[in-house]
Formats: sequence, C-alpha cells, structure tokens
Amino acid sequence: MSARASSLALLGATLLLGCGGMDEPDSQPLGMRLVLSQAVADELGAFQVVVLPNGAARSCADLQRSCLNQQVKATEPLVIADSAGKTGRALVFPVQLGEGGTQKLDVNIPVGRDYAIVIEAVSRSSPPRFLGSSCNYLNAVSSRNEPFIAASIQLAAVGCNPTFPSP
Repeated sequence: MSARASSLALLGATLLLGCGGMDEPDSQPLGMRLVLSQAVADELGAFQVVVLPNGAARSCADLQRSCLNQQVKATEPLVIADSAGKTGRALVFPVQLGEGGTQKLDVNIPVGRDYAIVIEAVSRSSPPRFLGSSCNYLNAVSSRNEPFIAASIQLAAVGCNPTFPSP
C-alpha cells in the first residue's frame, strides 16, 4: 500500500437526489446518504453521477473496479438533469462539503424501474482520475420516493479518466 493510500481518511457526504420527471413539481427528493470509505479529502474534486437501466442485470462489484466509461457504451446511461436544468448521461458535481461532511445534490432521474446508480469520486487533477465509486440498485423511481441510503464509495487503485464524452 502506498504512502498516499495509508494516509486515507474517512469522509462522509450526504447527497440528496431528486427523482422523477422534470415537469412534476410535486416530486419529493430522493434522500441519499453516501459515505466515502477511504478517500483523500485534498484529492477529491467532484462526484460524477450516472444512472444505468437494467440494474438487476449488472454486477455492482464489477462496475466499481474501474471507470464506468470503460465498461458501458457512451449511449447506455440514462439522460438525467441537475437543478439548473443541465442534462447529460453523466453529471459532475464539484465537491462542496458543508458542515458535518455533507453535500446536497439535486438530480432528476426519469420515473422508471430497475436502475443502477453509480457515483464516482473524481480527483482534482488534470486529467481527472478515478478514486473509487459507489454502486446502488434502485428498484423503482416515482414522483414520490422514500429516502435511499447509498453504498459506501470503495477506493480503487485505477489510473483511468472517468470523464464521459460530451454529447
């Protein structure tokens, strides 16, 4: 284990993801708590959120081993949107941890069933590096959702660039 890996600290982040159609003002946000298990706070630059269809057919263990963009076709992830209306198959949110290591993210995920939500921790470096990811199965997304607890982000010693191509 490298000196960098041995100096890893625990960092917790709370992410709130809102699901449902963008034209449904009655939608309730999908509460999500994400705990980063072994992330270097000074290297962490962003979280990248990707939603994949056919979640039950996917192995989260496999998806977390390296950059998701190397494992799925660029057109495979669902188009999602942030609170500002920016859309994409992968949304990147700069790390802005608040009090208690929390951060709020607003993401609109299409109403549907059988999703895998992958949250990748991305480095501040240029080009960005993959620091690890969290993979979560989500059976259904409706206009109203119960809180969702995300799996811990697992550190991965992979030197890939997690950036998805722009449309």
